[in-house]
Amino acid sequence: MTDPAEKLVVLAAVIGAHGITGEVRLKLFTDDLARYPSLVAGGRTFTLKSVRPGPNGAVARFAEVADRNAAEALRGTQFAVPRASLPDLGDDEYYHADLIGEACHSTTGEALGRVIDVMDYGAGDLIEIERPDGRRFLVPVKAGVEDLGPPIRVHQEFVEA
Repeated sequence: MTDPAEKLVVLAAVIGAHGITGEVRLKLFTDDLARYPSLVAGGRTFTLKSVRPGPNGAVARFAEVADRNAAEALRGTQFAVPRASLPDLGDDEYYHADLIGEACHSTTGEALGRVIDVMDYGAGDLIEIERPDGRRFLVPVKAGVEDLGPPIRVHQEFVEA
């Protein structure tokens, strides 16, 4: 398996061009994109010159994007950084990207499947687990939840529902 520190984590996606000078509109998956001066997209490195709040996310300027045509060509592009460049976490914190692909077991040791997605709808995270037969189910990530069926543990106690 790939070293988790070498894994790329997506922090933003281009949703369109902004203006005529090469700025792009971004959907953000981080609170502070400015802390990452260089991002990877499509095997290329992009240098972040500026980022500010904008319609539906943020507006950013990259040194490598000179005009609107170049900005439009990036629509749908995802910008990522190596997992190792993300800030350290405190106790009981995790990055969604760290859970993807992890094996899930019940508290009795029964293999349940693998994490395929982590969703955040505001009230708390939901983990989507795929069973070996392809069926999927969701588990809320919230301590102390009762009456949801068997307790779930993901990769050494990441999640206990």
